Amino acid sequence: MAPKKRPETQKTSEIVLRPRNKRSRSPLELEPEAKKLCAKGSGPSRRCDSDCLWVGLAGPQILPPCRSIVRTLHQHKLGRASWPSVQQQSFLHTLDSYRILQKAAPFDRRATSLAWHPTHPSTVAVGSKGGDIMLWNFGIKDKPTFIKGIGAGGSITGLKFNPLNTNQFYASSMEGTTRLQDFKGNILRVFASSDTINIWFCSLDVSASSRMVVTGDNVGNVILLNMDGKELWNLRMHKKKVTHVALNPCCDWFLATASVDQTVKIWDLRQVRGKASFLYSLPHRHPVNAACFSPDGARLLTTDQKSEIRVYSASQWDCPLGLIPHPHRHFQHLTPIKAAWHPRYNLIVVGRYPDPNFKSCTPYELRTIDVFDGNSGKMMCQLYDPESSGISSLNEFNPMGDTLASAMGYHILIWSQEEARTRK
Repeated sequence: MAPKKRPETQKTSEIVLRPRNKRSRSPLELEPEAKKLCAKGSGPSRRCDSDCLWVGLAGPQILPPCRSIVRTLHQHKLGRASWPSVQQQSFLHTLDSYRILQKAAPFDRRATSLAWHPTHPSTVAVGSKGGDIMLWNFGIKDKPTFIKGIGAGGSITGLKFNPLNTNQFYASSMEGTTRLQDFKGNILRVFASSDTINIWFCSLDVSASSRMVVTGDNVGNVILLNMDGKELWNLRMHKKKVTHVALNPCCDWFLATASVDQTVKIWDLRQVRGKASFLYSLPHRHPVNAACFSPDGARLLTTDQKSEIRVYSASQWDCPLGLIPHPHRHFQHLTPIKAAWHPRYNLIVVGRYPDPNFKSCTPYELRTIDVFDGNSGKMMCQLYDPESSGISSLNEFNPMGDTLASAMGYHILIWSQEEARTRK
């Protein structure tokens, strides 16, 4: 059963970011108190001011200064070195001015999937639990394109634009299919079909360079197909539901699969021979909602169904580089919370679902959108709007990295800089 709803915050005419009252202070304001709780000494683990346990299991966290730019780039590519960025610091500064630019509530059931258009930075596609799909260009006043779903049992579990034709999209659903269709509602090709109500598809990814489609179902099977619809293999890779599949953006033969069987597995598509042919199996304490590669392919971000976000590095995939304690527990009538990478900077964005059993929980804790540094695991910013105070399960920045889309129950929120809203 979901926790009791907290008392409503006072309504204001202006959207507030990181309210500065006693019960909800910013990470910087909490720093002096947090430092008192830090573990003393210089061991491989330490407590950060964001209540983050950053565990150095995959090699040293801070490497000595390197005189060679080639070596520095190589270390960064392996995920073993921080990459200080003036641009990232500047972007974090602008997050202070992010407000909700636009809102939409097009569905009669909660939003379950979200995908940004790869070339139009103001266009996003959203799927719902009822199978509805909306294509929304919030930069213009035209009515969004809307495709009606079947209702109950039609939940869109995965959504990807076709990289070869962005007027089309791939979708996996509880309806029992993974398919390619256009925004007129026409189904162009069915890539996988369960032909039974007891099996449905829960995850989807597409690679333009290898022309591959991969999809996972609720009993642990993963299917690999080419874009012509030919099935290359269909194997039971997990014991339970495959919640997420992700192809590495730089090495498209590299596949990560996440499951409620409490594991994430990494595969070489060129060497898959059966369920035991994985390269790495990454055990977790709880079922896993998502496993996604960083834009440069050098890191893997996982989100469990309770209170932990992990970062793995290419330098040693089988050991987590860092663990970030974070409340985002699973609830039956809530779209599973998934952390995501920023497309340009080493930042992680994730919605918060306050948990009274979580160690650092405070009374009336806000349901914020949290931004963490991908190197240190430190909390960098929290976004919050008292007029839209629900749980944001899905949060993704557009390819430009300057606009954030959030799925909060029935609502879709678009966050951008305050001056951008003024220009509108």
